[in-house]
Amino acid sequence: MKVSVVTVVSGRHEHLSAQVRGLRSSTTQPVEHIVVSMGDDSIAGVLARSGSAATCIEIPVDGALPLALARNVGAATAVDRGAELLVFLDVDCIPGPEMLERYRCAAAAPGNERSLLCGPVTYMKERDSGAESPALAALTAPHPARPNPPAGTVEHGDNFDLFWSLSFAVDPATWTELDGFCEDYTGYGGEDTDFAATAEASGMGLRWVGGAHAYHQWHPVSDPPVEHLDDIVANARTFFDRWGRWPMIGWLDAFAARGLVEFGDSGIRRTSGRVA
Repeated sequence: MKVSVVTVVSGRHEHLSAQVRGLRSSTTQPVEHIVVSMGDDSIAGVLARSGSAATCIEIPVDGALPLALARNVGAATAVDRGAELLVFLDVDCIPGPEMLERYRCAAAAPGNERSLLCGPVTYMKERDSGAESPALAALTAPHPARPNPPAGTVEHGDNFDLFWSLSFAVDPATWTELDGFCEDYTGYGGEDTDFAATAEASGMGLRWVGGAHAYHQWHPVSDPPVEHLDDIVANARTFFDRWGRWPMIGWLDAFAARGLVEFGDSGIRRTSGRVA
């Protein structure tokens, strides 16, 4: 089974280099790596300096980052090159050595057809910055909000809102049936929730793959992500128009509590509240 890893990136050069080194340590070899640069013409150089043979595709950016489009472009390239399993990995994530093999085995197992395959993700702390394989194993502490089945097992999920795009796998037939990510979303937030909602509405499965560990490298964040407020408001409106409910409700509630947005029924709007 030919496995292709798709990563979209703008900035985060050190994180990308660490991901390349992680893929080099994968028990599944060779690894095809498709990297889609969103308006960052430095990425090809980063890959070259990392000793990577990744395919680098550059797409222009005019405004918010086109995350959905970039993932679709990367996947289309992988499929055209004969990929039999697409693994989407956020640029912040270092794959565990067995991650790709766990995804491959899950994809090949009967009963997992037409399914989104998701692995556990450990969020590394600032003090762990720079840790790489094999030291990552000692840091394994998957996010508690998602299932973490024993290695070698696959758990069936029914809450598609738990799907996350930072580490997941899908076969090309399922990807084609889903028609990729909806490109009505631009910037931060919502496109992955929409992708999962489309899968659920299509009667597809959600599978949590034990042992398919990824390690999210530390970087500064804000909670709620006020720096992405305008993107989140626009994408929430798009999601509501498509599905009749609000996504990212925790963030929207936090924004509302700060007086930054008002939402309900069928509308959402930015208020004059000060983003701080």
